[in-house]
Amino acid sequence: MPSFDSRFARELPEMAIPWKGADFPDPAVLVLDDALAAELGFDAEWLRSADGVRMLTGSEPPSGTTAVAQAYAGHQFGGYSPRLGDGRALLVGEFTDTSGNLRDLHLKGSGKTPFARAGDGLAAVGPMLREYVVSRAMHALGIPTTRSLAVVTTGRMVRREENLPGAVLARVAASHLRVGSFQYARATGDRDLLKRLADHAIARHHPAAAESDRPYRRLFEMVVAAQAELVAKWMLVGFIHGVMNTDNMTISGETIDYGPCAFLDVFEPSTVYSSIDSGGRYAYGNQPPVAHWNLARLAEAMLPLFDDDEEKAVEQATESLNLFGPAYDEAWTEGMRLKLGLPAGTDNGNIRKIAERLLIHMRDRRLDYTSTFRDLPHRIDDEDWLDDWRALDPDIESLKRINPMYIPRNHLVEEALETGDIDQLITAIDDPFTERPGLERFAEPAPEGFGACYQTFCGT
Repeated sequence: MPSFDSRFARELPEMAIPWKGADFPDPAVLVLDDALAAELGFDAEWLRSADGVRMLTGSEPPSGTTAVAQAYAGHQFGGYSPRLGDGRALLVGEFTDTSGNLRDLHLKGSGKTPFARAGDGLAAVGPMLREYVVSRAMHALGIPTTRSLAVVTTGRMVRREENLPGAVLARVAASHLRVGSFQYARATGDRDLLKRLADHAIARHHPAAAESDRPYRRLFEMVVAAQAELVAKWMLVGFIHGVMNTDNMTISGETIDYGPCAFLDVFEPSTVYSSIDSGGRYAYGNQPPVAHWNLARLAEAMLPLFDDDEEKAVEQATESLNLFGPAYDEAWTEGMRLKLGLPAGTDNGNIRKIAERLLIHMRDRRLDYTSTFRDLPHRIDDEDWLDDWRALDPDIESLKRINPMYIPRNHLVEEALETGDIDQLITAIDDPFTERPGLERFAEPAPEGFGACYQTFCGT
């Protein structure tokens, strides 16, 4: 087993409350990513043992470590909450994987903590399996993401609209530092805490910032760049996060918190699946401007580190924040070039024009987003568009290496969660670009009318 440390808790004790997971009556591993376990340096059979399960539920942290509930603040659907924190989760600690990368082991649904407020601190099997499936798919698609190591059933029922079997998700991340972490540190009024948090983030994720003559501004710009690229990747694959609160935006640039997430079926920028997003704040098409808004909140939190003169600090923050738009446009345009199979060196203006015309065509005809890109020449009935696209010399084989055949389509995820059988879905999404016999139904669009009433839920 890897050697664990409690660096976050040691360096930032003001943001960590030592805590222990609940003692559950009958915990057992439901699903375990054996390949990920090996990559991390864990013995999969040990993780399935009684000792391993106790670690995966937080009731018995590794020797020499102290599990903690992390403190953070956040804007949730635009409303600021100064004290959120891990209400039902624990940071077990940090460890180094077999490739030398520092990782967090974090448990979700491990019991009530001092940040729980009115919550019960628990999680149900369904939402934890959803995160396991979707985060695994995102990794296979090449999108930066937290990873799901295991889902452990607890033997305890969880009360939501009905009684549901309980579970704990063991999640692995580059770290759990968030925009909300900086908001919390800023709200304390303790500049030293804010500086230590920024130094911790630089050392952990963006060490090149330390070489700059303005390291904290450079840190901010590197987070801006990472998030611009991440959200562009979401948009390119049709992913809808569903709850882009500032406490769900990482400093590392990884996707985190697969609550009411989903993938586009037919292409429609206004698509919202989350039951709690009644105003459409986090609709598919709103994700880039929301990311920019979240990063503005990070800039506000970091202002004291940019310059002692607030006016100068605001000017610097604004200049750096303005890097988001061009960085996003560049990442999206290059990604769309690849999705369209166009050769390197194609003019960016031509890429954007042909892509935007295609998206309008897909929206107007309510075409399935994933399968249209995968089988582009046979899905489009606009001859003018096809002629203009072919004039740009696309490579069909290259296109198929970029556009997935299999994603965790919403109707398939719901079916898997209802039956508890995720094995075949996992087989498909673990290798999303390779068409394989026997998996035809996993490439088919949603049944007619499915999306009209489909909703996802956050699981709390």
